[in-house]
Amino acid sequence: MNQRTVDTLAEAPQSALSGVARVLVHAGKLNAKVAEDLVKSSKDKRNSFVASVIAAGAVSPADLAHTLSAALALPLLDLSAIDPQRLPRNVIDGKLAAQYQVVVLGKRGSRLFIGGADPTDQEAVERIKFATQLSPEWVIVEHDKLAKMLDLSSASANETLESLSSGDFEFDVTDDVTTPQESNEASSDVEDAPVVRFLQKMLIDAINMRASDLHFEPYEYHYRVRFRIDGELREITQPPIAIKDKLSSRIKVISRLDIAEKRVPQDGRMKLKFGAKAIDFRVSTLPTLFGEKIVIRILDPSSAKVGIEALGYEKIEKDRLLKIIQRPYGMVLVTGPTGSGKTVSLYTCLNILNQPGVNISTVEDPAEINLPGVNQVNVNDKAGLTFSAALKSFLRQDPDIIMVGEIRDLETADIAIKAAQTGHMVMSTLHTNDAPTTLTRLLNMGVAPFNIASSVLLITAQRLARKLCETCKTPADYPREAMLKAGFADHDLDGTWKPFRAVGCSACTNGYKGRVGIYQVMPITDEIQKIILNEGTSMDIATQAQRESVRDLRQSGLVKVRAGVTTLEEVISVTNE
Repeated sequence: MNQRTVDTLAEAPQSALSGVARVLVHAGKLNAKVAEDLVKSSKDKRNSFVASVIAAGAVSPADLAHTLSAALALPLLDLSAIDPQRLPRNVIDGKLAAQYQVVVLGKRGSRLFIGGADPTDQEAVERIKFATQLSPEWVIVEHDKLAKMLDLSSASANETLESLSSGDFEFDVTDDVTTPQESNEASSDVEDAPVVRFLQKMLIDAINMRASDLHFEPYEYHYRVRFRIDGELREITQPPIAIKDKLSSRIKVISRLDIAEKRVPQDGRMKLKFGAKAIDFRVSTLPTLFGEKIVIRILDPSSAKVGIEALGYEKIEKDRLLKIIQRPYGMVLVTGPTGSGKTVSLYTCLNILNQPGVNISTVEDPAEINLPGVNQVNVNDKAGLTFSAALKSFLRQDPDIIMVGEIRDLETADIAIKAAQTGHMVMSTLHTNDAPTTLTRLLNMGVAPFNIASSVLLITAQRLARKLCETCKTPADYPREAMLKAGFADHDLDGTWKPFRAVGCSACTNGYKGRVGIYQVMPITDEIQKIILNEGTSMDIATQAQRESVRDLRQSGLVKVRAGVTTLEEVISVTNE
C-alpha cells in the first residue's frame, strides 16, 4: 500500500472500522469485536486508538509498527538508534508535536518526514501541512519509543536549565510596576521557574567572573551564552534552544520592554540586588535570523569609585591629569575606541571633583553609572533632547563642571568650547586613535584653530590591556631584535629585568586576570598651541609632545611590560594602530 491507501483507510465510513483498527483486523492481530471495543474506549477517554491498543496489551508496540509498515508500505525507523539532538528543531510547534504524537525526522525540499505510530491520522497531516507549508510524509516508529522521545524533549530544557543553574545564592530582581499590557503578556512561560533561575545564575556568574557583557545568541540549531571577560568573549554554556523565546520574554519583562515586539531593536535597563549591593544592567535586543540576540551590559557603580591609582596611570601621567582637572575652566578630552574605559576614567575624575560646593551636570547616551550628587541627563533624540540642547540648558543652570558623553558634531563642539571659555570645566570623549589626532579631528569638524588652542587643556588617549595573573606568570625570553622592534631602546635592555609571559591556572583566564589602563596624557602647552594656531598636522603635534616627554600609547604599554604587569604580546595587540 502507499499514501493513497493510507488516505482511503483514514476516510472509511464511520460505521466500519477505519485506520489502524482496520489494518490490525485485516492482518489478524485483532478480532473485530475487540477492535470495536478499543475504538469506543479511546473515544470515551479522548485518547488515540494506538495508545488504547498498547495500554490494553492487545498488540506490542514493535508488532504494531511492523504490521503498519508492511500493510501500508511505509518505511519503519528505530528511534532508539537516533540521537534526538541531531533532529531538526523548531520546524513544528512543540505543543502540536505532543498533541498528535509525532516527531520531525528531516526535511527535503518541500517534503517533511514525520515519525509517528498512527500514519492514518489525517487531521495531524493537515495541521502540520498548514503550519509548515510543507508536504508531510509518514515514517512508522514504535509508540513506546516515540512517547519516550517526546517526554525527554519536553523535559530536557527544564532539566538542563536546572543543572546549569544549580548553586546556592540569594537574588532579587528589582522590577518596576508593569503596565496592564505587560502583565497580560507575561504568561506562565515568562515566569517559568527554570528559565528564571537560569537567568539569575548567568547574571551572578557574570558578576563573579568580572564580565562586562553577557551575550545571548540564537542560531538555527543551537543557542549559546557568552561573557566578555577582560575584553575577550568566552563561550560559557549552550542551553537548550527551546528556551530562547522564554528567556527573551523574561529579560524583556524585567527590563520593561515590549515582549510582543520582536521585529525591531529595543533598549532597556534592569537592576539586580544581592545582599547590600545593587548593580544596574543595560539591555539591548536585536532581531536576527533565528530569534532575538540580547546583550546585557553590566554597569557596576563601584567601578567609578576605585580611585585613580587603580586605573593604571603612571605617576607623571596621574599628576598631569589631577593638576588640570582642578583648574576652574577649560576642556579635558578622553579619547579611544569603544570599550577602552573612557567612561570609567571620566567618572573617576568626576568622583574626585564631586564636593558639596560644586555643581556638576552630565549629558550621556545613556548614563551608565549613577553618581549621587551629580545631575545626570540622558539624551533623547526623539524628544529633541540632544547633546547640544542639553548643553545649552546646562549653561542656564549655574554649572561648575559639565561632562558631555561624546562630541559628535560641530554644534556640540562649539557649545562645549564656549562653555570652557566662559568659566566652566568641560569634560568629554572623542573616538580617535591617540591624543594628537584628536586636535586634527576637531579641526576637521570645523572648529576654529584659535578656539581649540584657547579652550583645550589636556587630552588623554587610552587602551585597556589584560593584566598578568600574579599566581602563574612566568619569565619569558624574547629575542633582542623583537624587543627593539616592539619599541624598547637599547638602554632598556640592560639585563636588570625580564618580561613575563602568560601561562594559565585555575585562578585566571589563559594567564590573565583583570585589565589595566595604558595612557597617553598630553597637556596642551604653549608650543602645541602654536602648532594648532598654525594648523599643523597631528604628526607635528606628536613630535612636539615627544620633545615634552609625553609617552605615546606603545611607550606607556612598554612601561607596563617592564613592570611585569602585562605581556609584550598584549601591548602590541592593543596599541597596534
